[in-house]
Amino acid sequence: MKKYFYILLFLCSISTILGQQSVTQDSLYVIQDDVLIPTKSGVALSAIIVQKKEGNTPLPVVLFYTTYYQGKSDAYFAKLSADKGYVGVVTYARGIKTDLKDYAPYEHETSDIYDVIDWLSKQSWCNGTVGMYGGSYTGFSQWATTKNVHPALKTIVPQVAVMPGFDAPMENNVQMNLGLYWSHDNIYKKEPLRRSLPFEWFEKGIAFKKMDSLAGYKNLIFQKWLSHPDYDSYWQSMVPSPDEYAKINIPILTTTGYYDGSQIGAIQYFKLHHKYNKNANHYFVIGPYDHWGAQRKPSKKVMGYTIDEVASINMLDLAYDWLDYILKGKPKPEILKDKVNYQVMGTNEWKHASSLKMINNDTLSFYLNQGKLTNNKPKKSNFEKQIVDFKNRENQNNYYTPEIIFDSLDISNGIRFESQPFENAFSINGSFIGNLFATINKKDMDISVALYELMPNGNYFFLTRYVGRASYSKNNEKRQLLTPNKKESIPFSTTRFISKQISKGSRLIILLNINKHPFEIINYGSGKPVSEETIKDAKEPLEIKWHNESFIKIPVWK
Repeated sequence: MKKYFYILLFLCSISTILGQQSVTQDSLYVIQDDVLIPTKSGVALSAIIVQKKEGNTPLPVVLFYTTYYQGKSDAYFAKLSADKGYVGVVTYARGIKTDLKDYAPYEHETSDIYDVIDWLSKQSWCNGTVGMYGGSYTGFSQWATTKNVHPALKTIVPQVAVMPGFDAPMENNVQMNLGLYWSHDNIYKKEPLRRSLPFEWFEKGIAFKKMDSLAGYKNLIFQKWLSHPDYDSYWQSMVPSPDEYAKINIPILTTTGYYDGSQIGAIQYFKLHHKYNKNANHYFVIGPYDHWGAQRKPSKKVMGYTIDEVASINMLDLAYDWLDYILKGKPKPEILKDKVNYQVMGTNEWKHASSLKMINNDTLSFYLNQGKLTNNKPKKSNFEKQIVDFKNRENQNNYYTPEIIFDSLDISNGIRFESQPFENAFSINGSFIGNLFATINKKDMDISVALYELMPNGNYFFLTRYVGRASYSKNNEKRQLLTPNKKESIPFSTTRFISKQISKGSRLIILLNINKHPFEIINYGSGKPVSEETIKDAKEPLEIKWHNESFIKIPVWK
């Protein structure tokens, strides 16, 4: 295999020298397209290399590694780097633009990117240093390559980085339709799925794993992911282990947003890096952004909410400012005053702290008791009863909303708990946690806990939400079914980070509910693999007693 690798390396180098791949020149750039970069596996990766036309001085390389192929527009990322004084490189995951049979999402980035960096660092136009940036899957790919950091890799800027199996294609072990849609649209490049498809699945009550049959084919990526419902070694092998985190000593900048779908993965990387490497040179920036805004220029409005003026920071510019800081010795970006940098919504202010532990000076604890959020543990045991009839195909707990602020709250068969109005303003900073105590007549359920601010003007502000499978609440690596008709403890902690000023006179609202809608898997509670359950497994309605010793804890700054 090594012999083959070096032969392929030689042939690719000769190909570059002879110009056999596509080379385009205009007044500004020299663009090499369809360059094949060899890997030790024998599978070459397709790349675009862009250099400014003037000058022959070796430069740092900025690598943008992607699993998406959008056509000629992909050269934009490489041109952008060239404009900033780098050699810009876009490299595609194996199988993209080559042979799709080689494609295996998340599985080969560690070794493939190491080989790509090795090849890049040895080219005459590279000064021996490489930096990486980019979001979502591209953010994940940077963490994958830190499992074995190449000496030429000097920094990464993972933006809105996905953590496979942790936040996508499932969150807290609850699978999302994303598993089918993502691969269907972006990898297999099939005609867009009809908008009615998830509703057809919902109405028919067929198994979640059969959803691809409604699209007329078997989606191998979707099926493979469903075969790993635990956060098992398959998923864990894709990201750094504790020992590997401890060895990551290159500087890192992470960016994400309060309404970024990948936030819990992005922040988990940050937490684990600092947990296992006490000297981690790792900065974190978070604000009122969605998945796009946290890696590009944010919109002035996110889901209808007008962001504070100071939050209008171009995250793409920030990424390059960081690359300039590390690769060119320019000043550190001004916003990075400390390791944790967060924008408090409603204050028009950024705050900075040395660690996540330092962003709060108090914790609000509330018990879920008879429709109220109470500060003191109830002296008398009680419970709220909820009944969910899965045979009834009425949509329930569809929290998806295009707006953050709305004038009424549809509880959708859930249970609402409300605090007293607050006498003083304070800010929520961080992720709320809790422990639910419940007795059910089945073996499992998928739970949603949504947190809102009820403002003095009567409008509701959606803050954040937890969704998770009860049987994985104690250990996301191993399913532990609930015992029917026995009181069970269901702790939760993996919720999204939020920072917002809560005004005087506002109340906090918790909406507790069970998933039953077309956009996430339905857990019928039979104890079978959830992706194999059908409406036939629904049988009698789910009956829940939510005990009033259930509580939540909210980190705040007063």
